[in-house]
Amino acid sequence: MKRFKKHIIEPDRMYNDVVVSQFVNMIMKSGRKTTAQRILYDSFEIVKEKTKKDPLEVFRTAIENASPILEVRPKRIGGATYQVPVEVKGNRRLALAIRWILLGARTKKGKPMAEKLSQEIIDAANNAGGAIKKKNDTHRMAEANKAFAHFAR
Repeated sequence: MKRFKKHIIEPDRMYNDVVVSQFVNMIMKSGRKTTAQRILYDSFEIVKEKTKKDPLEVFRTAIENASPILEVRPKRIGGATYQVPVEVKGNRRLALAIRWILLGARTKKGKPMAEKLSQEIIDAANNAGGAIKKKNDTHRMAEANKAFAHFAR
C-alpha cells in the first residue's frame, strides 16, 4: 500500500511563517490566493492597530488558545457506537484551530472579511469568540464521554 506523501508548504513572503501560509491556504476559495493573502494581511494590520502588539504574536496566541487537546471519535464495538475521547495530534490540532477561527469569522455578518477575521483573531487570543466556544464544546463532549476512554486504541 502506497503511503500519502505530505505536502511541503512554503512559508509566506511577508512574515516567513509556515502557519501563516497554511492559514492563507485555508482562507482561499476558488484558487484566489492573492485575495486570501490580502484579507489576512489587512486583518493583521487591523490587529496591530487595535492591540498595539505584534500581529504575528497575537495570531500565534490565538492559534494556541483555539487548539483542542481532546476530541471524540466514534468507535463501533459489538453493534454499539461509542464516542471515545482521544488526544488530538499536532497537525490536526493546528488544522482544527485554523478551521474554527475561520468559521467564527465567516459566520459574522455585515463587515468586510478582514475586519471579521481580525476580530476573531483578537477574540481567540483573549480566550473568547466562536473558535474558543467550539474548542470548549469539543472538550466538554470528551469530558462527558470519559467513561469510554478505555476503548481508545
